[in-house]
Amino acid sequence: MQSKMTENSNIEATGMSASIQPSSPPSGVRKNRSAVWDHFDVENATEKKAKCKYCGSLIQYGNGTSSMGGHLRRCKQNPNNDSNKRRKTTTTPTIDERGVLNSPSASKFDQEEARRALVEMFIGEELPFRFVESPKFRKFVHALQARFKVPSRTTLARDIGALYAEEKMKLRDFLSANCGRVCLTTDTWTSIQNFTYMNLTTNFVDLDWKLHKKILNFCQVTSHSGEVIGATIESCLNNWNLNRVFSVTVDNASSNDVAIKYLKQRLNSWNSIILNGEFIHMRCCAHIINLIVKEGLKEIDESVLRIRSAVKYVRSSPSRASRFQKCVELEKIQYKGLPCMDVETRWNSTYQMLEVALKHRKAFELLALKDNTYIGEMNGGKGRGVPSDSDWEYAESIVPFLRVFSDATIRVSGTLYVTSDMYIKEVFAIGRFIHHSCDSVDFSTMSMAERMRVKYEKYWGNPDSVNMLLLIAIVLNPMQKIEYVNYFLDYFFGEEKGGELKSKLSKCIKLLYQQYQSSGEASEADTQEVQANNINTNLHSMGFFLQATGRRTNIRSELDRYLQEECEPYSHKFDTLNWWKVNSTRFPILGNMAREVLAIPVSTVASESAFSTGGRVLDPYRSSLTPRMVEALVCTGDWLKEDLFSALDDDGEVLQQVDQDIFSSNDGACSMAASIDNLDDD
Repeated sequence: MQSKMTENSNIEATGMSASIQPSSPPSGVRKNRSAVWDHFDVENATEKKAKCKYCGSLIQYGNGTSSMGGHLRRCKQNPNNDSNKRRKTTTTPTIDERGVLNSPSASKFDQEEARRALVEMFIGEELPFRFVESPKFRKFVHALQARFKVPSRTTLARDIGALYAEEKMKLRDFLSANCGRVCLTTDTWTSIQNFTYMNLTTNFVDLDWKLHKKILNFCQVTSHSGEVIGATIESCLNNWNLNRVFSVTVDNASSNDVAIKYLKQRLNSWNSIILNGEFIHMRCCAHIINLIVKEGLKEIDESVLRIRSAVKYVRSSPSRASRFQKCVELEKIQYKGLPCMDVETRWNSTYQMLEVALKHRKAFELLALKDNTYIGEMNGGKGRGVPSDSDWEYAESIVPFLRVFSDATIRVSGTLYVTSDMYIKEVFAIGRFIHHSCDSVDFSTMSMAERMRVKYEKYWGNPDSVNMLLLIAIVLNPMQKIEYVNYFLDYFFGEEKGGELKSKLSKCIKLLYQQYQSSGEASEADTQEVQANNINTNLHSMGFFLQATGRRTNIRSELDRYLQEECEPYSHKFDTLNWWKVNSTRFPILGNMAREVLAIPVSTVASESAFSTGGRVLDPYRSSLTPRMVEALVCTGDWLKEDLFSALDDDGEVLQQVDQDIFSSNDGACSMAASIDNLDDD
């Protein structure tokens, strides 16, 4: 991947026959450059893109020829590629359930392939660049493969930039081939250097009806203002050649209203907006749920504070945790893992703390009998006292209450399945739950629900604020369709307001269908419908006859045929996208419409996840990097993402069991060796 290689070394590294005669340098490229140019033509000198002579792929060469050389070594149509010949004769290594690489036959060492794997490891594991120059790391690599030349941190940074450019080109081509309109989510964050970054993510359903989420940009912006955010999104879309946007999902910051207004104007000028942009603005469902629950928990009961203090005590030192663990064992509590401290500004962590603390209630009660320090600290000074029976009963009453909101947040924040058809259903379910809780006989639950109801009405109580695209998404779920939506509109908003919403929904879905019909390929029935409505004036008498006798109404559109068919049987395992994949041949226009409506993300968590992966995206090591390098790392990491080891990383029970196995014996060395052996046998 180094750019300063001689012509002979380039030819040797790419496995190219010496019989190939060098061609003259292409226009715009100076002479005496790398022999890699013998296999590329300049496609666009302005954008510095070269076209492979074998497969036609476009590769950027702005940062040197390393990307071109890497492509040649992987190009399946390169007849002189020894790497491809070698792959045909060797067995592909596999990864078992433990994540261990199994290679049935030894493969020939490939410096470039190993180097790319090194680059992907540094990106995926978010390692600091200086780690590559660590003596211990180099010693480890030398023990594995003495012939591998470990690059310097500077070369590693160049390789990351080259891989970013290569993967960006692949994604741009994929978007061009698979996307009509895209659904966007965006959010901003301030790093520890006080740099403001904007994350732009796209959601779309490809031609094979697979849902995708890809980070497009993670770029620095000058401020949080709506004008700046809107202009930055526009610039990013232009850079990706994306000028057709279906929706933009943002949180409820006022600056986002300004940004959406700016984008609507730009999209109107591009002639690529649907329904005049009236429903392009999607408000993050998870963010609104968060505001509602925080309002309900604004006045936290003393019971929660006492339980929080008890959890803080057992987590404050190893010796206290050990004494508590003995109480857990004496009470024979089967739950693995100790209660964790909550973050007071995040209600979901408070819910999780209470839920786990309740599982250890007997252990806390036993601790109060055996640990005098616990009693003294909880009752003395600023202590609020040991949790009483009434405190635990209060926690038991609100945990199920909070679980409803936690589960709803998790459902609407998913990125691997369709969420647009569940938004309104979750909104209605939460509204019904809050309404019933306001009549609770428990005063604490009732007062909490009353505070939540006020916030709920502010965001979701007004029928005029309902986004029609989210109602259309439910209609395009074959298990529900329009009767399902109409019933709940009447139920929640009453006959008068519900009737207005039903009429508005019917009008919007027809207008949206007509917009897709005018821009897409019509089915046979729709073609007949158009022809019937455009009868030649010389045959006006036939048109009058058809209209007068009602025969023209026999020609049904795709939309009419879909709505009149029976709903699919309800099932938790029903795959909406797969249904449309199978039936899109019957409903081609409606299928194109469903592909984009069902791709709408109803939460910005997809964007925020770029900033909240354990606080590691902009960690102290990355803080010294330039904004462009940060963007390359975040985006490339997202594009290459593989969750091979996420299960182990998140499984606290497994890690705790390993910890106990290793350190349970006084003979630490023997215990550790035995634990490692057991892990290998699992």
